[in-house]
Amino acid sequence: MSQPNDLPLSLYKANTEFQLRVNKLVMENWKKWLELSSRAVDDGIAESQARVEQLIKAQDWAALATLPADTFWRQLQQHTGDAHVTNQIAANVQAHFAQGLQEAIQTWQKDTAAALGGAGGAGLTGPWDDIVAQWGKFRPSI
Repeated sequence: MSQPNDLPLSLYKANTEFQLRVNKLVMENWKKWLELSSRAVDDGIAESQARVEQLIKAQDWAALATLPADTFWRQLQQHTGDAHVTNQIAANVQAHFAQGLQEAIQTWQKDTAAALGGAGGAGLTGPWDDIVAQWGKFRPSI
């Protein structure tokens, strides 16, 4: 059992660790979204470059006239596939974030319950017993 004076420090440590874990999750999430956005920009640049090259390679007016229709159908097919992949990546990024957040909350609950349980000599456990007991049953559904 720890000393009653250790309770504030133990709670402070539990809360700080929780904040650090959540901050890390947010930063990782931002990084993944930035990578996804960067990939989309790179794809857009490559697509524009390909269109310019097609225009440059056109040898006559008839070939130049067919470019808009050909480009439209090619882009439609490509963007449909890209949207599916992007949606799948986005769902995975959010699922990873939600799982990490759930783990951070559970760790924080355990650390806080341990700190409050360790302060039993200070007469604090009586009022907190019901609250802390519920944390053992709580499983966030994220």
